[in-house]
Amino acid sequence: MSLAENAQPIPYTPSREEFHAALAERHTETYQQLIEQACVGIAGLGGLGSAVALHLARLGVGKLVLADLDAVDLSNLHRQQYAIAHLGMPKTEAIAQQIRAIDPYVELELHPVKISPENAPEIFRDCQIVCEAFDQPDQKAMLIETLLMQLPETVVVSGSGMAGIDSANSITTTHPLGRLYVCGDGTADVAEVGSLVSPRVGVCAAHEANMVLRLILGMDEP
Repeated sequence: MSLAENAQPIPYTPSREEFHAALAERHTETYQQLIEQACVGIAGLGGLGSAVALHLARLGVGKLVLADLDAVDLSNLHRQQYAIAHLGMPKTEAIAQQIRAIDPYVELELHPVKISPENAPEIFRDCQIVCEAFDQPDQKAMLIETLLMQLPETVVVSGSGMAGIDSANSITTTHPLGRLYVCGDGTADVAEVGSLVSPRVGVCAAHEANMVLRLILGMDEP
């Protein structure tokens, strides 16, 4: 048996200062301070939202507000950031568990509820940016309209069009109006295409997370 096969992980949690220093070394001290001061919301923790959440956790975003009513189901595992051990868990708790394993210092606010026009402004009131990551077009429209109308300081980054197995290069980030950014190909609806696959959904999630990062750092162009 090789030494690698025999090796046992050493239990170790870096201090907050060590964690900050490691991220600042990669992102620069100035940028890391801005990232750690940010509060970002994610509405929907399926294939898109769960991946966005982990990207933002790896950046060291200071606070994440996570909302989703559902529990993890076997049918989720082909594209969502969950494992067999999470089956039956509320998605908010399952993704929180993974985030804490990446960065124990991210502040998490969990809302295992159905988002509505009545509760969305209260849930996301402290967020400078909210990622819309719902599956249904009517829910997407509801959230975008509600946040843009009722939270005048909040920017929305939305996902639209990531179904099927078309080229990943067709997924882009656009800026159709002042406080709204849209990531996706804008056309590929799962109701028409009939499938969602992990790689293409992941590309769209990376677009959303990257736009969130740029906005945190004061870069407002896609």
